[in-house]
Amino acid sequence: MTIEAMGEQRREPVAHVHRVGYANRAIRKKRCKRTKKCASTVPMALQDLFVSCRQMFKGPDTVPLPEDIKRLCNILDNMKPEDVGLSSELQFFKTKAAVKGTPRVTYTTIYKCNDFSLCIFFLPANAVIPLHNHPGMTVFSKLLLGKMHIKAYDLVDPPRADGPDTPIQLRLAKLEADSVLTAPCNTSVLYPTTGGNIHQFTAITPCAVLDVLGPPYSKEGDRDCSYYKDFPYTALSNGEMELKKEEGSCYAWLEETEVPENSKMDGIEYLGPQVDESRC
Repeated sequence: MTIEAMGEQRREPVAHVHRVGYANRAIRKKRCKRTKKCASTVPMALQDLFVSCRQMFKGPDTVPLPEDIKRLCNILDNMKPEDVGLSSELQFFKTKAAVKGTPRVTYTTIYKCNDFSLCIFFLPANAVIPLHNHPGMTVFSKLLLGKMHIKAYDLVDPPRADGPDTPIQLRLAKLEADSVLTAPCNTSVLYPTTGGNIHQFTAITPCAVLDVLGPPYSKEGDRDCSYYKDFPYTALSNGEMELKKEEGSCYAWLEETEVPENSKMDGIEYLGPQVDESRC
């Protein structure tokens, strides 16, 4: 998912964002009872995640080894909301009231370095993280709380040449996922060119998603975020690649777009358990 690229635009406050603050206050209260002890206590799963990321992510233009991917998935599959200071009892996840206007996504960063980042996204019900890509990145997404719809594509063709019927900006893509996830569930993994590198999240209920991005977004590193609109394959097919009806439903045309208005996010301070960099 697209935390740094989308988060770089500074956000003006919006009315519903304070709801995530319930998580902040609950975490702060928990940590302040015994500050010294709490500061040195890291949930084993979170620390294992951090240490594994330090070991497996080797920087730009690299993909973790299959055994490392399996190890990280095993850690994430077993992680619970409490490992990052969250609970289903927090008001943000219990509210059923619809948010007025366009629901805004909120994010917080647990840890970030040049090789990887650990982030949490908070999506109110009906909030959307629009179709976006992850250039040169391997991304692990773990739904910690809530229920969400995911749609994901992989590009299957090179940039199109000029033609009379199909605009040059349209790219053929294969649908890799179009399903609903409900926590707890297994970790989703995408790779630089496979696994659903271009995806969209839509929250059905309030959600929290833990993302591991390796490496993180970086304009300087040529890993900026791009956004897309999707169109049915049959609606815009110009006959260059004729597919059977049942096959056509597995493909779509993607058009790169400007940054959507609903991609804007609000950043908040992470107040959950901290990773221990000295224990690596």
